[in-house]
Amino acid sequence: MLTMIDTPRLRLRPLVPADAPALQRAAAARAIADTMISVPHPYPPGEAARFIARCQVEREAGRGLAFAIEGRAEGELIGFIEVRAIDPEHAQAELSFWLVEACWGLGYMSEALRAAVGYAFTTLGLNRLYARHMTRNPASGRVLERNGFQREGVLRQRVRKWGSYEDVALWALLREDRRGANEAV
Repeated sequence: MLTMIDTPRLRLRPLVPADAPALQRAAAARAIADTMISVPHPYPPGEAARFIARCQVEREAGRGLAFAIEGRAEGELIGFIEVRAIDPEHAQAELSFWLVEACWGLGYMSEALRAAVGYAFTTLGLNRLYARHMTRNPASGRVLERNGFQREGVLRQRVRKWGSYEDVALWALLREDRRGANEAV
């Protein structure tokens, strides 16, 4: 059963092989690769199909769930959000996400992130979600902070991107943090 989550403006649904051409085009943008730790540039031909196949294996094994983000009105892939590295023993997982540049600053990622977080805590039964971003990408940190994540620290020179070492900020959200925030609203 493929999970779909509708929000007012978006639909989150698992990536499927038919998404490969749209994902290939979107992920090939230098603006996406520039601040994503694991997205190469240039994006190799066929990489989207390989990535989708890996996501399906992870989903079937219960280790991850990768969602295509679509605009509900247009029905086009505009981004990606993934609950990955699911650790059942410790009830935690990592979030990873990006949007096409044309959709930056429109609140779409907060909308998608809230839906994915709700799914992770409610349906998957997780207790902790964490996310990382390069510190030179403060927009990702603002999205996380607006959605209740707390910055836990900076991993100095944690990754090497295009020959330069990059500092990475680590953020986390606990189920109890979210419950407390929802009760206050």
